[in-house]
Amino acid sequence: MRIALVTQYFWPETFSINDMVKELVHQGHTVDVYTGKPNYPEGDVFPGYGEDDAIEEYYEDNIRVFRSPLRARRAGGAGNLFRNYLSFVWNGIRYFPGAMKGHRYDLIFVFTLSPITSVIPAIFLKWRFRLPLVIWVLDLWPQSLEATGYVRNPLVLRGVGLLVKFIYCCSDVILVQSKAFVGAVSKYVPRKKIEYFSNFSRDFLREKHQSISTVSQVILNEIKQHFSIVFTGNVGTAQAIDTLLDAAELLQDIPDFRLVVVGSGSLSEWLNKEIEERNLLNVMTVGRYPSSDMPVFLSHATGALVSLKHSDVYAQTVPAKIQTYMAAGIPIVASLNGEGARVINEAGAGLTCNAEDVVALVGCIRQLYEMTSEERDTMGRSGRLYFLENFELSGQAERLTNILNRVIQTRSL
Repeated sequence: MRIALVTQYFWPETFSINDMVKELVHQGHTVDVYTGKPNYPEGDVFPGYGEDDAIEEYYEDNIRVFRSPLRARRAGGAGNLFRNYLSFVWNGIRYFPGAMKGHRYDLIFVFTLSPITSVIPAIFLKWRFRLPLVIWVLDLWPQSLEATGYVRNPLVLRGVGLLVKFIYCCSDVILVQSKAFVGAVSKYVPRKKIEYFSNFSRDFLREKHQSISTVSQVILNEIKQHFSIVFTGNVGTAQAIDTLLDAAELLQDIPDFRLVVVGSGSLSEWLNKEIEERNLLNVMTVGRYPSSDMPVFLSHATGALVSLKHSDVYAQTVPAKIQTYMAAGIPIVASLNGEGARVINEAGAGLTCNAEDVVALVGCIRQLYEMTSEERDTMGRSGRLYFLENFELSGQAERLTNILNRVIQTRSL
């Protein structure tokens, strides 16, 4: 199968789609990537790239990546994000068709986090080259815009809803990362166009000794020598970072406790300032690391933490880090509602509480602290078994290709 992947986010940005592309190629398929310039999450274009030029390069030596010009996110804010989103749409329509000429594809596949507008260049390509279009929805619009506070005007949200309906209607099949997404998406398109396809993770336990870590031994020793709960990924509004700090403040009576934040985002500066002002010696921030280092952090930790704000849209989401944590085989502490908590509880992989409930989160961490190592190991093993059955990368790649093949065969009838 020959796949044209359209995505606003790709390597060297750290997203799960990077691993899926490698696995699809490993399984014998061809994937060409059409994307922009890497600038997430800090908002500055990565070293070695410029905003204004179109370039072609290779990922893992055999995966062609075409990058259109892109205005970076800058320091964030609604205005900068809007310009970033519009830039990808405009430049994708301008540059992707020319880059696709001379290349034969069976279909177009879109990996779509926010913004949903990143699908628009793919719709243009679908019409131009008469190819089927499959989109994978990992973030609900317009609900996410309202939940993050970027857009509150009802008329604007209604307009975004109409745009979402247009985008969904132009797609042949819509994959959704959570079973709870099905109802939300079916408000815009017939249910028969929607199919559940969960997020995934590499098998970190199998791979953890296969790559060279860039993490200093000093950091790893600090994690290993304490009761350390590791939080990985984006440090932003959606993750309810203030709840984590409030919990850490209430846990200062446990000298052995450490909250380790591995990642960065729009609230990184605020986070470090709060830690200093509150004198939270039990919180350690280490910045952003490549995804290849996550197994190293997690293998030294006692447990892993996932959190989201209290919101209907976040209650329908399963954060990708849940699959990563399960793959690592360590217990999970989850401060979130809905589908993410359901998956963890169903797997027996950890302890959950309501989103933004500081007292309940503190209770979960204390409960994990008081468990025996055997009880924690049992949770970790349960989560890992659930991961192998439902979220392991190679199996998910096979499921994805089965879906895509069905779309291609249906289109050819």
